[in-house]
Amino acid sequence: MRSIMSLMVMIIACLTIVTRANAEETPVRATIDSDGVQRVVVLGGGYFLRPKHIIVKVNVPVELKVSKEPGWVPHNIAMDSPEAGMAFEVSLSEEPKLVRFSATKTGTFPIYCSKKLLFFSSHREKGMEGRVEVIE
Repeated sequence: MRSIMSLMVMIIACLTIVTRANAEETPVRATIDSDGVQRVVVLGGGYFLRPKHIIVKVNVPVELKVSKEPGWVPHNIAMDSPEAGMAFEVSLSEEPKLVRFSATKTGTFPIYCSKKLLFFSSHREKGMEGRVEVIE
């Protein structure tokens, strides 16, 4: 009986992990509010960015409401795509901050945490990375 219960717990745990991983990869299309601004809420922490895939329209203002989960590890959110109108680096805190930009070029561009501690892997290398897809 214990073996069956242990097996059931393992199966449920595996399904939960797979479901969560798939949910994190689901693209999030920015909503365009009545004021014409595209808005998305982004959460970072524990070497993740959620959502990992954001879709926005070109030449329409974007506002990201960014924050991090509680914890002492410092994180930020950065983009280095000035050729597409998206270049910023903002420290994340538990208190939400607004990041504003207008993408001027279609394509897919990386968004990530640029933090790195001495000789350790960067937060980006640990998985704190996503992408902004800019469409017509």
